[in-house]
Amino acid sequence: MSDIQSIFVSTHGAELRSLVANNREYLWQGDPKFWGRCAPILFPIVGRLANDTLRIDGEEYVMKQHGFARDAEFVQKQNRFEMVRDDKRDNYPYSFDLSANYIVKGDTLSCEWEVKNLGNKDLHFQIGAHPAFNIPDYRVEDEIHGFIQCYDAENNVVSPVIVNRLDNGLRCSYEAPKSLLNSEAIIAITDTTFANDAIIIEGKQVQKVTLFDKQGHKVLTVSSPQAESFGLWAPYKPGCPFVCIEPWCGIADRASFCGDISERECNHSLASGATYLFEYSIIINKIAASRSLRAAGVARGKEGLPHSLMPQI
Repeated sequence: MSDIQSIFVSTHGAELRSLVANNREYLWQGDPKFWGRCAPILFPIVGRLANDTLRIDGEEYVMKQHGFARDAEFVQKQNRFEMVRDDKRDNYPYSFDLSANYIVKGDTLSCEWEVKNLGNKDLHFQIGAHPAFNIPDYRVEDEIHGFIQCYDAENNVVSPVIVNRLDNGLRCSYEAPKSLLNSEAIIAITDTTFANDAIIIEGKQVQKVTLFDKQGHKVLTVSSPQAESFGLWAPYKPGCPFVCIEPWCGIADRASFCGDISERECNHSLASGATYLFEYSIIINKIAASRSLRAAGVARGKEGLPHSLMPQI
């Protein structure tokens, strides 16, 4: 394993902007040519709302995908970042605090985001993470740029079943559930892996996701035992050199949804004065010392690349 050397967090969105270990930058640096963000906080919604409309107690409010926290200002108090309170927010009529805490310990960065209900009625919300990671030694001409593997809370390899896809950011069911072709549950990162938008893994099937480089060496793991879903995504643009591994306590709407915020799938509710802590960790591996997919016995073709690793979606 390898100790983290430095991180940087911006007061804009309390967004992680840099994660350096092994003398290199692991976090995508937000080039707007591909995607202008690095690791935004998703709050008070994850994904997109049907018609971009949030309904609360009979009133309708416009809210864009992933909510407003990613563009809010925060005040830094040592390692803690506290959202600047705005009691005049016109699309989320709750009184609340949102804070973010980033803790480095050896090879692990722990990200802790706390929501507190300051009002006198139940607070409804979702929360999630959207970190983007550089793919090591990315070359446009490569057939496969890296790999992703999924695990449960006991670190067992799992092959998640994919039941929904995204259409214009909203969830639509497949006619039949889809699964990964390979018994090792490995997803190859190619130019077309995310041609149909994000891969969404629902139902707490997965609590850890590991990124491997194209040689099959472990790069890092994103862990969140409380995550209800994971999203895997990169913009479908030629030459995109990063991938997002996203633990969520929330999910996008279906196109047909027209209910109250309290009726949304994966809604979270806080009573007056209560708090909710969302946590996820990024664990960095020293690539030269990490166990490779080859050592794990994954079948490989003539060019050293795994067979049949694309998800059947």
